[in-house]
Amino acid sequence: MFRDARRLKLSALLFGLIFFGLALGVVYFSNQASWSYYAAIAFGVIGLISLVLIPVLDKQVGTAQSLYDRYELVPAMIAQINPRDKVILALVNTSVNPNATPVWALAARTVTRLEGHSSTVGERVPAVAVSGRRSVQDQEHWDEISPMPIAWGTPDPDVVRDAINAIDQKRWRRLEQHLNKVDDVLATKFNLLEL
Repeated sequence: MFRDARRLKLSALLFGLIFFGLALGVVYFSNQASWSYYAAIAFGVIGLISLVLIPVLDKQVGTAQSLYDRYELVPAMIAQINPRDKVILALVNTSVNPNATPVWALAARTVTRLEGHSSTVGERVPAVAVSGRRSVQDQEHWDEISPMPIAWGTPDPDVVRDAINAIDQKRWRRLEQHLNKVDDVLATKFNLLEL
């Protein structure tokens, strides 16, 4: 999640710099034709807007702690290990209303780094279920949920261990029974497979 936010901010910075470069380039390479100043102003404004978005993105994404406080703690495990990354699989509730009957699903997320966790299939990785989108046809259930590992928010192994212990053992066992479905989950549009 936060790597995504950093990439988004870096993209906004690069986009802004490219448009400032275009503004300078159009004036220089057009031999300072009168129309080039209008184009330069337009490119400059677009570049400026892009740079203004960088601090706004921080407020929109929120802090790690705010995300961990807002979303449900869920069991997740390493389900697949690839040469450059690994896939974690989480058992999540797709019901929008937390008081409704749970509708369980498997959510997958590809990660490159998990501090404090061994790279073995079945490694317990406590996470929070960050909900993403709902369809117009079904407003009662989430169509996309992204597991965000607790280890991304803290370097403290005690916090991770406490999170593992805070999750019901029945949920851990249920998730472990479905680890072999990782390819089925990844084949879905939003990496979410209802059980």
